[in-house]
Amino acid sequence: MNDNSFLEREPLGKLMFKFSVPLIISLLVAALYNIVDQIFIANADYLGSNGNAANNVVFPLTVIALAFTLIIGDGACAFVSMSLGARDSKKAGDTVGSAALLSMTCGIIIAVVYYIFHESLLTFFGGRINDDTFRFSIEYFKFIIPGIPFYVFGQAMNPIISADGSPNYVMLSTLTGALINIILDPIFIFIFRWGMMGAAVATIMGQIFTAFMSLLYISKKMRAIKFSRANISYHPSLMKKYLPLGLCSFLSQISIVISVAAVNLMIRKYGALDPLFGKPEFSQIPMAVIGIVMKFFQIVIAIVVGLSASCTPIVGFNIGAGRKDRAKNLFTRLLIIESIIGVAAFLIVEIFPAEIANLFGASGESVYYSEFTVKCFRTYLCLIIFACINKAAFIFIQALGHAWISAGLSMTREIIFGAGLTILMPLFMGLDGVLWSMPASDGLTFFVSLAAIYFIYKDLSK
Repeated sequence: MNDNSFLEREPLGKLMFKFSVPLIISLLVAALYNIVDQIFIANADYLGSNGNAANNVVFPLTVIALAFTLIIGDGACAFVSMSLGARDSKKAGDTVGSAALLSMTCGIIIAVVYYIFHESLLTFFGGRINDDTFRFSIEYFKFIIPGIPFYVFGQAMNPIISADGSPNYVMLSTLTGALINIILDPIFIFIFRWGMMGAAVATIMGQIFTAFMSLLYISKKMRAIKFSRANISYHPSLMKKYLPLGLCSFLSQISIVISVAAVNLMIRKYGALDPLFGKPEFSQIPMAVIGIVMKFFQIVIAIVVGLSASCTPIVGFNIGAGRKDRAKNLFTRLLIIESIIGVAAFLIVEIFPAEIANLFGASGESVYYSEFTVKCFRTYLCLIIFACINKAAFIFIQALGHAWISAGLSMTREIIFGAGLTILMPLFMGLDGVLWSMPASDGLTFFVSLAAIYFIYKDLSK
């Protein structure tokens, strides 16, 4: 069994690079599952913007599954790291066994619920914007559902495998799964012409592979964590300890679902009142375009989250070892780097929105589609730098064990500001109010985050 004490000794910059690069790549690749589907769907002449809109309708339902994944995986990752820092290998092994069993159970339950209520769920998230979009939504979702248990298990194990000291393994398994999806998507969509079903089947094939690789690792390749079949049990006493540590990750995803639901519902309502998008032939454009913008945002956030989450095993070990000074220095480095990422993303969305839109089939759509896409990018993401800083602060605070503070910040951003402003601003600005609700939410949340950041610095200075 390897010793993770290097987390207390090695330079912070070196550790951040070692853990963040594989994790960022893994999260980017995971984000590509949905993004690649949307690119191929958008460029298929028999799917187009209606298929894009359908993909956006299903997206929040995949985020709900991800929320349950993260409360298990991120919580177990943080608790395992703290246990290793405290030299308690038995507790670390039992936590892995509990998280593995719980994620399998959770994935099966979610899939069953989704299958029973699929039409009602798709309607709630705006699927009935027109007949084609709703038909495509049902087709895509019904074939995504069988892959949910594999998705939940594989993604829940990834942060645990990283905490075991093998972030490169996570990167390799996720990357290979995504490559399977990328290879099969054009075959199923353009050659076999399976439509939305083809995109869904390609996705779950990749997810099954990643889940298999995760199972192989925890059963045969554990390094720092001593793990065996004897550890496999729900361990309720441990669940009470590690699940709260993943609460912020869970609530942040659920809050995103609430925010996305509000956005989709407001788009459907105020798009129907718009002189242009109220026409049946253009009704799907706002829903499709918002989906494209959210997918780009998902890429940026994957980098932000990957960098922040890579600090979790480092922070957990050092807090367990009593090294608050290293945790404080790590937080400073993280905030600086995330700010740079936010500036770079801002420049991209303001300078190259049309080029991004063309990747998602804008060149094959009406001029109204292209014009609205450019407007949406430049408005919706104009304060993306604040979004990056906010997300980094939320995750780091959670890694320190302040789960409720982190959860409160996340809920403030997504529900109070996110959903609240999305519903309120269109009353005065119509469809434009939906677009301006995002930067308004990020800006207001930033000022709340500053207070939390000050509190954390003060605590780490003791």
